[in-house]
Parts: sequence; C-alpha cells; structure tokens
Amino acid sequence: MIKIGIVCYPTFGGSGVVATELGKALAETGNYQVHFITYSTPHRLDHFAENVFYHEVDMFSYPLFQFPPYELALASKLVHVIKYEKLDLLHVHYAIPHASAAWLAKQILATEQIDIPFITTLHGTDITLVGKNGSYAPVVTFSINQSDGVTAVSEDLKRDTLKHFPICREDIQVIPNFIDLRRFKKQNKDHFKTFVCPNGEPLLVHTSNFRKVKRVEDVVRIFAAVREAMPAKLVMVGDGPDRPKAEELCRELNVMGDVRFLGKLDAVEEVLSVADLFLMPSETESFGLAALEAMACQVPVISSNTGGLPELNVNGVTGFLSNVGEVDEMVRNAIYILQPENLPRFKEAALARALEFDITNIRPLYERYYEKVLQRQMLEKAVLEA
Repeated sequence: MIKIGIVCYPTFGGSGVVATELGKALAETGNYQVHFITYSTPHRLDHFAENVFYHEVDMFSYPLFQFPPYELALASKLVHVIKYEKLDLLHVHYAIPHASAAWLAKQILATEQIDIPFITTLHGTDITLVGKNGSYAPVVTFSINQSDGVTAVSEDLKRDTLKHFPICREDIQVIPNFIDLRRFKKQNKDHFKTFVCPNGEPLLVHTSNFRKVKRVEDVVRIFAAVREAMPAKLVMVGDGPDRPKAEELCRELNVMGDVRFLGKLDAVEEVLSVADLFLMPSETESFGLAALEAMACQVPVISSNTGGLPELNVNGVTGFLSNVGEVDEMVRNAIYILQPENLPRFKEAALARALEFDITNIRPLYERYYEKVLQRQMLEKAVLEA
C-alpha cells in the first residue's frame, strides 16, 4: 500500500475540493493510505472513511508575528507526518505556500537520510493571479522547478505557467479536474423547483466565491435581459466580496423579486438538479469546476471563452462560449438554449460531456503519474548507490 500525504486548502474553493475528492477516491481503491495535512478539516472530508487520516497543522501566535507563519508550521507538520507515518509520496495542491513548504520539509528530512518526492498540482490563481505578484513569483518559480513532478488542471494553465514564469522544465503533466457522478447527478427535487419557480419558469443558476474575477454583475445583467424576453428565476449560490454589488444591481434593475441569494451550500447538487442553465461569465477560469458540476446535473452552460473553459464547455453543444464581457451575446445564447425545442438537446450533451470527466476516468491518470515519479526516485537512488 502506498502512503500518500495530501496538502490543500480546506475551503470551498476548487483546489481544496479536487484534492479532497482525489484523496478519498484513492483510498477507496484500497491501494493507498491517504493523509490530509492542513489547518482544518477539508469541508468535503465530512465522514469517516477507511484508509483516510487527517493531521491538523498547529499554529502558534506570538506578539512579534504580524501573522502566524503558516508556511513554517506546515513544513514542520509535514516533517512530523512524513517521518512517523512513513509516507512514500507528498502531493501538494495550490503552489502557494504548499510547494515551498514541501521543499523545505524535504530538505529537513534529507539531513536524516529520508528522501520523499513531492508533486505540485497547479490549480489556477496560484499561477494566474497570486503567483504573478512580485511578492511571490521568485518562490513560486523555485518551488515549481524543485518539485519532483508538476501537474496542471488544463492545457491553458500549463501554457500560462510556462509563459509567465522562468520554468526550466517542459514536463508539466495536464490532468483535468474531475467529477464524482455518484454525487453530482440530477436528483428528484421537484418540490424545490416548484418553490422557486411556482409557474414553471426556467431556472438560471450561478455558483462562485463572488470575487471580482467571477463577474457576478454580468450574471445579474444576463438574467435581467433574459427575464425581459421570458419569465425566469435566478439562484445565486455562494458568498464573497462582490455579493453586495450583485444585490444592489438586482435592485437597480428591478429583478430582486426573481433572484434568490442562498449563500454557501454544501449540497449544491440539489440546486443544480432543478436548474435549466448555468451562468459563468468569468474573467478567467483555469478549468471551470463549477461548470462541470452543473453539466453533471444535466445543466448546459453559458460561459466566457477564457482560460480552460473552452477545454470543457463545447461551443454550440454543451452550451455557448463568448468573449469576456459580451453580455448581449450571452443573453442571446441563453434565450436560444432555453427554448423548449432546444433545451433537452443541450441537457443531454452536457451530461455526456461530464461523463468524460468522471473520477473513475481521471483517478488512473494521477495513479500512473505517481508511479512514474516513484519509479524515477528509485532509479535515481539506485544510480547514487551504484
């Protein structure tokens, strides 16, 4: 059995979700013992599972610290867990600060003749937004170059990484995000649909962290224009800094009566099960995990054509792609999809596309990559001992 440590953020964000679901799926095979290492229990790690363990990073506050140095605390915890749980491999999700903490832990362990490879998975904003900042770019570059393996969730993210960072490796492996179709599937939630749409109106949905990059005001503008053409309802799932702006725009456009803000939901699949259209007009998306979750619930997608979204949303088949900010075009496409003669075809295609990203198809890609990294480590060790 391979013992693997997984480091991630335990929040609602996509990187934490992917890391947690991957770890659970690996443990289910019976071939892996998975150890999650982070500052609180990942929100998708919500029940006991065989071969799954959780290790909390201990934080220490001191008056001289402006902020507790999480990276150092994480590195120390990694040393402890790797050493005493005898891990074979470390997989860190989101480069900042996990990759640099992994490298530091590896150097500390090397002084005790313990050699453990670590893989870094790039998820998006760790490269496209935060990583490009001058405060972090040198460390991000160094950590990627020092990783024993690197994966990215889309071809676009790989290209962006190689374009904006002086990376001395061309072997970044693209392994797309995935969906667990046992959870994300259309459920019978007609009572909820009747409650939100009492007259059978089409239901549009948006889920995000309501940050600027998600362009939630565009979501509201698209819905307002669609509602002028036909009766419709909108559900907004999530929370974040731009939620007040979205609410204010709803009032300005006089659509607040047809919009519901639900906040953060664990069971987002219940809402998606009764949706007719998913809106994702983002400034950028490294992959678009929320759109994949919608598609798995048979919901077509109106999205921007940025980042990795064209690798997921097939234009004219599973939905439509438009340039960022092209609200009018998104409105026309939304109205087209919602026509009774068109909607069933798009719903069917969305599900068919989502099936390609089922976790049972993607998990083996990670497993083969783990084997590649571990075999390379064994070869290098044999060469040194020869």
